[in-house]
Amino acid sequence: MIGAWFADVPVEIGRDDARRAAQAELSDPVYAAAQPNWFDRAVGWVAQRIADLVEAASGVVPGGGTGLLVLLLVVLLVVVVVRLRVGPLARTARRRRDAVFTGRARTADEHRAAAERALAAGDFGAAVRERFRAVVRTLEERGVLDERAGRTADEAAREAGARIPVAREELRRGAELFDAVHYGGRAATADDHRLLAGLDDSVTTARPGVTV
Repeated sequence: MIGAWFADVPVEIGRDDARRAAQAELSDPVYAAAQPNWFDRAVGWVAQRIADLVEAASGVVPGGGTGLLVLLLVVLLVVVVVRLRVGPLARTARRRRDAVFTGRARTADEHRAAAERALAAGDFGAAVRERFRAVVRTLEERGVLDERAGRTADEAAREAGARIPVAREELRRGAELFDAVHYGGRAATADDHRLLAGLDDSVTTARPGVTV
């Protein structure tokens, strides 16, 4: 896309052409998704600054039109950097931060034991986290889910729910609970752990493909 935009830029670039080109690039939805609250104002401001820069540079940049193209190339490099920060790479990093598993790999039984220890100590938040991890690891050990680093709770629930429809709603609620407690700071309760213990039992015995 950037290459096509660059190819369409005329050699003789005026203030209006520069503003339109900048607005066309910055109107890409990826920028709106990154900063929805002030994006419209930011687009106008950045487009105006680029137009001012091009107009000022037209009288001082060596090489005339060629010099302006070099200047626009620098602007496009800035666009690339922004895309790297708000595009797929950034989304991947966010997904890794929201992953179910962190640290060394443990078995489902190890996660269950950790949940029970936390429950006995009154640490309901840790009990919820470890019990949901036991659920996901059980799904991997049973072959319902493939073992994949960085999988989020929502992804695990959605993928497993498609394979085990009878547990789909329980999985969805379990994933929401895990995220709310682990990433949202919600205080967990003994009842929350009890809900996940029931989900753990369900996914341990449920047969893939069987509906209610």
